[in-house]
Amino acid sequence: MSETLKRGRTRVRGFNDPEMDFQLMRQLGVSRYGGSSVGECLALAQSIPDADPDAWVSAFAQAGERQSVDASARLARGHRVSASQQYLLASNSYRAAEYYCGMADPKHGQYGLLSRQAFLAAMQCAGRDCAEVWIELDGQKLPAYHIRNPQRSTGRTLMIISGFDGTLEETYMAHGLAALERGRDLFLFTGPGQMDTLRFNPGSHFVPDFERAGRAAVDHLLAQPDTAPDALALMGISFGGYFALRIAAADSRIKALILNSPISDLHAYMSSFVGFDPAQMPDPDDFGPGDIDMLPPEAMNAQTREMARNLMLRFGQASFKQTYVAMREFRVPDEALARIACPVLALAGEGEGAEPLRQWRHVREHVSGPVGYYCFTAQEGADGHCQTGNLAFSAAVSMDWLDETLP
Repeated sequence: MSETLKRGRTRVRGFNDPEMDFQLMRQLGVSRYGGSSVGECLALAQSIPDADPDAWVSAFAQAGERQSVDASARLARGHRVSASQQYLLASNSYRAAEYYCGMADPKHGQYGLLSRQAFLAAMQCAGRDCAEVWIELDGQKLPAYHIRNPQRSTGRTLMIISGFDGTLEETYMAHGLAALERGRDLFLFTGPGQMDTLRFNPGSHFVPDFERAGRAAVDHLLAQPDTAPDALALMGISFGGYFALRIAAADSRIKALILNSPISDLHAYMSSFVGFDPAQMPDPDDFGPGDIDMLPPEAMNAQTREMARNLMLRFGQASFKQTYVAMREFRVPDEALARIACPVLALAGEGEGAEPLRQWRHVREHVSGPVGYYCFTAQEGADGHCQTGNLAFSAAVSMDWLDETLP
């Protein structure tokens, strides 16, 4: 008896666990800009048990290695376009492995550096004018990329800063390439505690006064002879929405601001994800990074353990409760919001939850400059955090607004 025709073995299935399913969607989303392939992502997902971070890390690290080896082989045969595309895939696969790898694991930093290495190889093969930049702040070397437009550099520059776990390389794929396609130069930068910073500054952690890092980045950029000071825009992605608000409130050299999404109170924002305020939890219930593995599995699964541990380490705190206490300092007061006089675009997804949408409205009401806004819908496939399901439409909304605001 002949086998029934099936057309293929890969199935369109995700994960039952909402967080891991979001991470899969995040990986699938950048396929629009060459950061992944749908078939490879779905094939990898079939090999990963639900909410198993170790299996995820292993699968995507192996994919990154395979893609990188393939890219090098194609480059050796003179196929620069194919090599560039494969290196870009490898960069994002290594980023996915870096995401779920525990920060205390030496492989965490290794995967990050491999992601960076593959990205730079992709840029070189593609002939991109991509300059590695290092910004000094408090004894730390903060990495950045300055990428000029491939047609002609007009000096119209979009600065983009990502958030808690985004990287420079992913930001290029998910948001930056759309700006290059529309004729802008691109400056991707980081600050203390961010993933790229940690690769070179172990022990770096987030700081509330992020405007200092932003000021240093703007100083560097405006020192470049090909930067137009009157066409400097800033975009904040995820937690970067908070960073961007702090920067714009303190620096009038920013001429347009895109917030995706607006975060003016990180403590309230993060508390909404766990359903209570950990800053008020009883001390006997508190735990530190070293206590997590002793918690019973029914209290916290493997994925949640690693996320909680990383949260404490990234904020430089000794316990879960102290981390949320420290988050109270991560605020943009209303009087600071009122100092933002440049045009502002506030973005959010209708599926993000009540608190993110509340802050989306709050920021719109309190900045002084003219405000544009958009709430992405499920029908558009973009209702999730940072519109990972439809990055092209997200770019259409944000980049068209920017072209109309700073023509």
